Amino acid sequence: MVSNAEELAKIKEEVTALALSPLYAYRTENGYVPVIGDGDHEASVMFVGEAPGETEAKTGKPFCGRAGRVLDELLASIGMDRKSVYVTNLVKDRPPGNRDPEQAEIELYGPFLDRQIAVMKPRVIATLGRHSMRYVFERYGLASELQIVSKIHGKEFKGSAPYGDVTVVALYHPAVALYNGGMKGQMKEDFQILKKYI
Repeated sequence: MVSNAEELAKIKEEVTALALSPLYAYRTENGYVPVIGDGDHEASVMFVGEAPGETEAKTGKPFCGRAGRVLDELLASIGMDRKSVYVTNLVKDRPPGNRDPEQAEIELYGPFLDRQIAVMKPRVIATLGRHSMRYVFERYGLASELQIVSKIHGKEFKGSAPYGDVTVVALYHPAVALYNGGMKGQMKEDFQILKKYI
């Protein structure tokens, strides 16, 4: 039987070789690497961000820059060890200038996220930001529940994945706290909903 680690390694190889991506030339010109995911390959909780930033594209690790430190702090606030969860992004390559991912990029990289989810079968998918929220909600039968993040943050929704039921939680992107420090308290409160999955 093929292990999760082997399946995820296969996805990494395919993304690395994805020359048809509009972000591939930008990646190679800058000496960046794709950011596939990091953490426990058997984790029951998966966090899905939007796209890697510069620090992430240089290291291949998701959420390892300033926003990553906020994520670590939010996880620590509920006693959740980052090593016990899996962290990934919807788009696996860095868009120029940290712009939002474009629809064509989401459509190209989305199937890789779908495969990561199918391999790992997480009980909980926590989305970090509006692009990953929209993608995951639409993918797992929750399109009718979609609203802006500020309306549904910190709430649980019961979705349906090919492998069974999945709980989806919409969360603010950790970078929000970098631009508005006053939001951190609310974000910590939102993370409380994940405590029962530790």
